[in-house]
Amino acid sequence: MADRRLQVFHTVARLLSFTKAAESLHMTQPAVTFQVRQLEEYFNTRLFDRTHNRISLTDAGERVYEYAVQIFDLYAEMDNAVRDMTGEISGILIIGASTTIAEYMLPSLLGDFKKKYPDVNVHLKVSNSDGIVSMVENNDIDLGVVEAPVMNKNLVVENCRNDRLVAIVPPAHALAGKTVVRLKDLLNHDFIAREEGSGTREVIEEYLADAGIRPADLTVAMELGSPEAIKGAVEAGMGVSIVSEVTIHKELQLGTLVALELDPPLQRPFSFVHQKQKFRQRAMDELLEFARAYCLSHRNDA
Repeated sequence: MADRRLQVFHTVARLLSFTKAAESLHMTQPAVTFQVRQLEEYFNTRLFDRTHNRISLTDAGERVYEYAVQIFDLYAEMDNAVRDMTGEISGILIIGASTTIAEYMLPSLLGDFKKKYPDVNVHLKVSNSDGIVSMVENNDIDLGVVEAPVMNKNLVVENCRNDRLVAIVPPAHALAGKTVVRLKDLLNHDFIAREEGSGTREVIEEYLADAGIRPADLTVAMELGSPEAIKGAVEAGMGVSIVSEVTIHKELQLGTLVALELDPPLQRPFSFVHQKQKFRQRAMDELLEFARAYCLSHRNDA
């Protein structure tokens, strides 16, 4: 509803990048530049200083950005107020989740949410935890669900539930007869690791560091980009690994993998992360409340 030129300017000013703004708005970079120039022509002044491939707001740009933030807050407040009066809950929500969460936690949550709110269309983007946090920071998604700590203090982080990680080995492995395995004994074997940027990898590396073990001390046989790939490699006898317990229920039932408790034990949080916006669309608030209730009811599942 708001002036398109102002929407584009607001995105560029927030990200301080025409390229990132174009990606966020699903526009070409020339189209973004054109909209900003139109706004600059309207005000008859430059809104950005452009030097050495970097941009910054001019004094006029700073003032326009301050008002743009207020304007979009008011639009959101108006939208919520009218929808409260009509009782309508609709719209499009974009959620981002790390691979483990997208494959094993979100399907049931989003399925139940869609049954309750059929007029809300939910789009899901899947990336590793670093990628999801970056999408939240850039406002590319409304809500992220991640499996690693979030360092950005400007974002809201809500712990959903704790997830237990376990070691996995194939049934014929030398460690398969154990129920508990010490970390140093596990690391005597080839290790299958997740890729850089993975929340699971980050949590495991912190766990190793707490035990005085450097990543270089691992014998990493390969790095893979998903829980399914990790499980397949371990089933094939290519090494051992550490994964979320929620990802291996089927394999344990089929007997294709053996899970071992870690000594010391390892847990990590599944967390929601979103911007600190004063006003959000009503559908987003409903999704957050629905997700919080879901987490409470499933807190002891792992």
